[in-house]
Amino acid sequence: MLTLGLLGCSEPPALSAPSPEPQASFLWFEYQGMDEVFDAPLALDRYQNPVAAGFFPDPSITRKGQDYYMAVSSFAYTPGVPILHSRDLVNWQLLGHALTRPSQLDVAGARVSRGIFAPTLRYHDGLFYMITTLVDKGGNFFVTASDPAGPWSDPVWLPELDGIDPDIFFDDDGRVFIAHNGPPPGEPLYEGHRAIWLWEFDPKSQKIKADSGRIIVNGGVDLSKQPIWIEAPHLYKINGWYYLLCAEGGTADEHSEVVFRSHSLDLPFRPYKGNPILTQRDLDPARPAPITTAGHADIVQTPQGQWWAVFLATRAYAQRFYNSGRETFLLPVSWQDDWPHILPAGQAIDYRPQKPDGLANSPVDEALTGNFTWRDEFDQPSLSLHWSQLRDFSSHWWHIHKGKLLVKPQTGRLNSAESLSFIGRRQQHMHYRVSTALNLSSTGFSAGLTAFQNEQYHYYLGARRVAQGMQVFLEQAAGDDGQVIVTTLLEVPANGDINLAIEGDKDSIRFSYQLGEQAWQPLGGTFDGKLLSTQVAGGFVGTMLGVHSRLEPVEPGV
Repeated sequence: MLTLGLLGCSEPPALSAPSPEPQASFLWFEYQGMDEVFDAPLALDRYQNPVAAGFFPDPSITRKGQDYYMAVSSFAYTPGVPILHSRDLVNWQLLGHALTRPSQLDVAGARVSRGIFAPTLRYHDGLFYMITTLVDKGGNFFVTASDPAGPWSDPVWLPELDGIDPDIFFDDDGRVFIAHNGPPPGEPLYEGHRAIWLWEFDPKSQKIKADSGRIIVNGGVDLSKQPIWIEAPHLYKINGWYYLLCAEGGTADEHSEVVFRSHSLDLPFRPYKGNPILTQRDLDPARPAPITTAGHADIVQTPQGQWWAVFLATRAYAQRFYNSGRETFLLPVSWQDDWPHILPAGQAIDYRPQKPDGLANSPVDEALTGNFTWRDEFDQPSLSLHWSQLRDFSSHWWHIHKGKLLVKPQTGRLNSAESLSFIGRRQQHMHYRVSTALNLSSTGFSAGLTAFQNEQYHYYLGARRVAQGMQVFLEQAAGDDGQVIVTTLLEVPANGDINLAIEGDKDSIRFSYQLGEQAWQPLGGTFDGKLLSTQVAGGFVGTMLGVHSRLEPVEPGV
C-alpha cells in the first residue's frame, strides 16, 4: 500500500516501470558445411564416407527386416544415445534418442566426456535392446523398446558388471550373454592392460547369472606385446563359429579392430593371425585428406547375404588434428577362410566406395553427410532432434514462441559443470559457418554463439547490453576458465537485433557481427582453431556449435 506523507502531497510519487525479465531471443540459426572432399558430384553407384559426419562415435548397428538402425555414444549430452535409421545403409537420418528423460539418465555435474559410453543396439524377437555404460553414475544398464523411435523403457541396471562397453548377444539356443571390457585378473601388467569378460544373462529375471563371469580375452591379440585398451566387444554366431570383434590400441592413431573366434562359448577364443582387420595406423600420416583412428566396429548382414561394417574414424587436418569428433564410416566385409576382413593392411579408407548391392537408393530428408545447409526457423513447438543440451533435460530456461527461441540466462558458464543455458548441434565439417539473429531484453546478461569442445576449450561470441550501448565480445578458453580477448562497443537501438557468425576452417576460426543490412564486420582477426581439436582439448567428443546465455550480475567495463 502507498502511504501519503503529512506535508500535503497532492499526488503519489511516480513508480518506475518494472525491469524486463532477462531473456535472449534467437530468431533463427543456420549451419553451413563446405568441405572440399564432399564437393564433387557423387556417382550413382557410389556412397559418401563418412555416412554420419561429425560427433557420431562408437556406432552399433542392427537390422529389422528392410530397416537398419544405429546407436552412438552421447557422453554428457542430452537427450542420450542418438538412434539413426537407414533403408540402404548409406543414407542415414536421426530418428530419435533412447534416453529422453531424467528417470533414464542422470548426468548432472558430469564433465562433457563422461556420461554415456559405447552403446550396443540389437533387435531380437520383436524388441530392441540398447545396452550401455553410464560412467560415474551407476555403471551398466539396458533399456528396451518395440519402436526404436521410442519411447524406451527405464533402465535395468547390471551391477555385477565392472567395466564399460557392454554387448548383448542372443544365441540360437535361447541363451543370452553379455560381454564387456573389464579389469584383467590380478594387477594390470602395464598401463592399458584390460580384458574382455563374458557373463550369462537370464532374460526372465533380467539379471546376470551369479558366478557366470569369466575372461575370454586377456589383454588383446598377443599379451606378450602388451596391447592396450581391448574394448568394445561384439559377439556373433556365423556359420557355426562364434566371432568376437573388439577394438584395440586406444582411440588415437594406433586404434584398430581385431577379431577372435571359437566353436563354443565354453572354449577359448583364438585370435586371427591376420589381425588387425581394420586400421589406418600403418599409413603415411602426411597423405592428403587422411582418415585416421579407425576402429570400434560392428557388423550387419543384408537380406541379400552381404556383410557390412560400421566403425568410427576421423577426418584429420595437419596429419592428426580433428575438431569434429569421431565419425561413423561404412565398409563391406569380405570373408577369407571363415575370417572377416574389413580392410587390407596398408589400404586407405575410401571416401566414396561402391554402394551395397541389391539395396535401392533411399534418400533422407536431413542428410548426415556431404555438404549441406541446415537452418532452424524455430517454427516448431519443440526443439529439432539435432539440438542437444548439456547435463540435463530441463526446459524451464527455454521455450519456442512465434518463431523465436526464447532463452533465459542462468548463472552457469561454459567452463562449469553446473546447469547452463546452452543448446548445440554437431560440427559436421572441417569448413563450416554458423550464424544467428539475436535480441536481448535488458542488461545484466549476455547471449550469443559458442564453439564448444569442452569446459576448458571453447569460444564464446557474445553480446550484452551495457550503459553505453551494445557490447560484442569474444571469450576464449584455452585450457583455463576462459577470458575475454576482444570487445567492441556498438550503437544499437534499445530493441534492436544483432547478427552473429562463427566460421571455422580446419585450424583457423573467425568471428563476425552484423547490424541490420550493414556489411558483416570481423571481431578481431583469425584465431586458433586447434584449441577445439581432440589432440589439444582431450576427451572423446566433437565440437558442438550452438547458442548460450548467462547472467552477468556485475556490468563489465568497456
